[in-house]
Amino acid sequence: MKAISYRRYGGPEVLEFGEVRDPKVGPDSVLVRVKAAAVNPVDWKAQAGYLDPVLDAVFPVIPGWDVAGVVEQTGPAVTEFQEGDEVIGYVREDFLSRGTCAEYVAAPLRTLARKPRNLTFEQAAGIPLAGLTAYQSLVGALRVGEGDTVLVHAAAGGVGSMAVQLARHLGARVIGTAGEHNHDYLRTLGAEPTVYGEGLAERVRALAPDGVQAAFDLVGGDALTTSTEVLTPGGRLASIADPAVLGLGGAYVFVRPDPADLQDLTDLAERGALGVEVSATYPLEQTAEAQQRNAEGHTRGKIVITVD
Repeated sequence: MKAISYRRYGGPEVLEFGEVRDPKVGPDSVLVRVKAAAVNPVDWKAQAGYLDPVLDAVFPVIPGWDVAGVVEQTGPAVTEFQEGDEVIGYVREDFLSRGTCAEYVAAPLRTLARKPRNLTFEQAAGIPLAGLTAYQSLVGALRVGEGDTVLVHAAAGGVGSMAVQLARHLGARVIGTAGEHNHDYLRTLGAEPTVYGEGLAERVRALAPDGVQAAFDLVGGDALTTSTEVLTPGGRLASIADPAVLGLGGAYVFVRPDPADLQDLTDLAERGALGVEVSATYPLEQTAEAQQRNAEGHTRGKIVITVD
């Protein structure tokens, strides 16, 4: 099959487009014909070697953890899916090797759920990692509920935009930080926008004089510090960007595959409570360019790789 792969750690220059061996389908796995794969910062960070202390790389490595596609074959122990089913997946294993930037991926059953019927493959590919990150942070770590006011940093990005929609679905009021050019977009999601940077604590206090019950940090550093300044007494704090949150009494969230959570996201999408903004698409052979654009930051929604 054709795929993007790399044989050593590095930047976009190490990516190669060409033939690699077809994936083997284990007893509890499903062979997915890839239609689309979303790009996430973790893709190029893993490729640069940042995850080497915790995940072995079995070279050549195919990057990508997000997928939307069609079941081509099921392992002998799989009864949940059959050939022709449309699925989405957060295909993260305990090592780097068999990613989703390819014509096919062998996805463990624990990483998959049914694709939302009302979304395109490109839109659906943007749900798994970003959606699960937001879901597990808001529902699990932050316990967001009716009547809460939630501060979401970087609210126009992939995870942030999901967090805004999920918090609104849970009955919360949302204050979201973003550049001014994304403020109208945040309003369409149901958030009250404000610009990030110096003076953020004062701007949040102007919108929520009594403080916020929960803060979701996707940036780290000053954003994390500001979050502690605007929380109500007993307020909850979670970060996906800065482990220093643990020293502040908050939760550090590293998303994990969960088919039940992923199915909940599919259900929300089909009910119109969760949408995906696709800011750009790239063909498989231009994955390096897609990674570079993602690394520049300030992306609204998701960047997606399409596979013919």
